[in-house]
Amino acid sequence: MKESAYKQAGVDIDAADELIERIKPHIRKTNRSGVVSGIGGFGALFDLKSTGFKDPVLVSSTDGVGTKIKIAIDTNTHDTIGIDCVAMCVNDIVVQGAEPLFFLDYFATGKLENDVAEKVIAGVAAGCLQAGCALIGGETAEMPGLYAPGDYDLAGFAVGAVERDGVIDGKNIKEGDVILGLASSGVHSNGYSLVRRIISTTQGYTYEGKAPFGSGSMKDAVLTPTRIYVKPALEAMKIKDSSGQSSIKGMAHITGGGLYENIPRILPDDACAHLDAKAWEFLPVFRWLLQAGRIEPADMARTLNCGIGLVVVVEPTQADAVKKSFEKSGETVSIIGKITKRSKDFADAAVIIDNLDTWQ
Repeated sequence: MKESAYKQAGVDIDAADELIERIKPHIRKTNRSGVVSGIGGFGALFDLKSTGFKDPVLVSSTDGVGTKIKIAIDTNTHDTIGIDCVAMCVNDIVVQGAEPLFFLDYFATGKLENDVAEKVIAGVAAGCLQAGCALIGGETAEMPGLYAPGDYDLAGFAVGAVERDGVIDGKNIKEGDVILGLASSGVHSNGYSLVRRIISTTQGYTYEGKAPFGSGSMKDAVLTPTRIYVKPALEAMKIKDSSGQSSIKGMAHITGGGLYENIPRILPDDACAHLDAKAWEFLPVFRWLLQAGRIEPADMARTLNCGIGLVVVVEPTQADAVKKSFEKSGETVSIIGKITKRSKDFADAAVIIDNLDTWQ
């Protein structure tokens, strides 16, 4: 049979069909209550009622992985980048008190290479398993001429739900509340244009070579997947205050914009997050980036997570219980500051970080 005109133009439908069969076992592992139909149809069906919510509010998020993907491509390491994609979406959902329910991915490339695509999507499925949500659909787009050979991009979309009276929005945060910081696993998935520039312009370092910190390669260090905080956060939210509300008043996922830009998103106008940079471990990867890139500590805190992937503002009387809950779930938790009243003289100073000079 004559080769199809579409394949001659660079799009291989048979390869796409084969990929679907290869990823089905990975997707099946993510099934959970609510899944009615998964991949194969024009749209995936999800039954919210069957999950047990009584008066739910839906929470959605979409994100990608940024130029961290370029490192995965350049080092031919594709098995964890999908975890990053899921993490960027589901962490944004859980900080509002919601349980992630399902996820859809978008994988685009110039020429479909099934071995690569399967590893990427298997990583997406692994991230969904960590978050307890179902991978119920997605899109694989082959677009010759748009992407350079070997390049691809990955994005995701997640939907979660929370009972109407359980939304966590930070509006009740007040002076005296305790700020907990959950350790990041590394750089996570933002700031990689800076990370890549520092590595490429610092003499003597390559992705395959030994990292100047830790025991592994530079590649292993900067491709460590973003930590998914969903299950530990959902467990900690069960701790209630005297009024029956969650003792967690606000949570911030520390991504692009770092500590200075993300924490204010959950603060009332009169509140300030006063942090102490000595209160948590400034991970070795960040110290090296700061020194090799000659970055000012304040600039670092506005760009990268600096060792804190999730900030949690807690009712003071329950701070110890919430901290222990996260630790029981395997998280490394530090008391990194407290909420103070925002000074009228520094109206824009929603975040103050003391002892930044200790990072140098």
